[in-house]
Amino acid sequence: MTEDNLGNSVAMAVLNAIQHPVVMVDADGHIVFANWEAEAFFGASASHLARYRISTFIPFGSPLLALIEQVRERRAPVNEYRVDLSSPRLGQEKLVDLYVAPVLSQPGSVVVVLQERSMADKIDRQLTHRTAARSVTGLASMLAHEIKNPLSGIRGAAQLLETTVPDEDRPLTRLICDETDRIVSLVDRMEVFSDERPVDRIALNIHSVLDHVKAIAKAGFARNIRITENYDPSLPSVYANRDQLVQVFLNLIKNAAEAIGDKPDGEIQLTTAYRPGIRLSVAGSREKISLPLEFCVHDNGPGVPADLLPHLFDPFITTKTNGSGLGLALVAKIIDGHGGIVECDSQANRTTFRVLMPVSKDSALDDAIPANSTGSTR
Repeated sequence: MTEDNLGNSVAMAVLNAIQHPVVMVDADGHIVFANWEAEAFFGASASHLARYRISTFIPFGSPLLALIEQVRERRAPVNEYRVDLSSPRLGQEKLVDLYVAPVLSQPGSVVVVLQERSMADKIDRQLTHRTAARSVTGLASMLAHEIKNPLSGIRGAAQLLETTVPDEDRPLTRLICDETDRIVSLVDRMEVFSDERPVDRIALNIHSVLDHVKAIAKAGFARNIRITENYDPSLPSVYANRDQLVQVFLNLIKNAAEAIGDKPDGEIQLTTAYRPGIRLSVAGSREKISLPLEFCVHDNGPGVPADLLPHLFDPFITTKTNGSGLGLALVAKIIDGHGGIVECDSQANRTTFRVLMPVSKDSALDDAIPANSTGSTR
């Protein structure tokens, strides 16, 4: 192999390894190169794409065409964010960030890199969830120290008053005691957010965790709801605390069950899969963590209101009449503490809570997959 051929081979391998669509457009607008992600994005092979101009595959009047012309004229790269490329050919909800740069060695040619907003929004939401979890941690710590002590004094004073006031006024002192106890109970629930002690983690088989959670749900709050599984039996181990993962998925499945309510055909589906390609930077270092393990809880309830969806993991956000809005905030805190992501996608009759987590460093551990944790849907 000549040096030029070797260089071309390496360049092709690098471009195909990029997890974003990359195309090169010549001076006439023809697509002269497309990596594997671009083939998937446009739904056509590179050889098919090469027969046409890029204008054939994107909506008429798309800002992308204007960006390409701008880059050719300026001979300088341009970024454009949240560009809608939705069309019958490409599909709905094709919102992308664009990076267009000139190929200086070939006048008139440009390289276009597309980043689908679904992935970018996923990372943005995770940063929001982490901020929310930290806010709750600080608030919980403050409440524990600054509120519980005065509440104790208020309750004690109300109990003393109860012995001296007339009988007709005693319901008022009883009300003070009951409401004080309710506030203390809420503060106690929030104190879990301020617990920053390290937890013991081991390499776990996620299917054994999910099967345990399913058994709890079927014995109680989800006894009348069908729960199915679609597991990948070859999934590597996840490095986590078992009790905390049980708490996470109990919260998610309980939310799903409450959303379904008395719906006669209500169903919750648990799925696991291996999804390479998502990487997060670790604060304070150059390390990047891969999050290929995907664990999902799907339900066919009415869905989450669109205006609530961006704030779903914030504290005190809830659609329940008597809910505290702390369950999903706690889920976000626990998954964040494990270096993972939790997100929600929702539309009418289909809501998915998706947990993405890293593989255990000891992924070679021979975890015994439970006999009923097959790859089939039940």
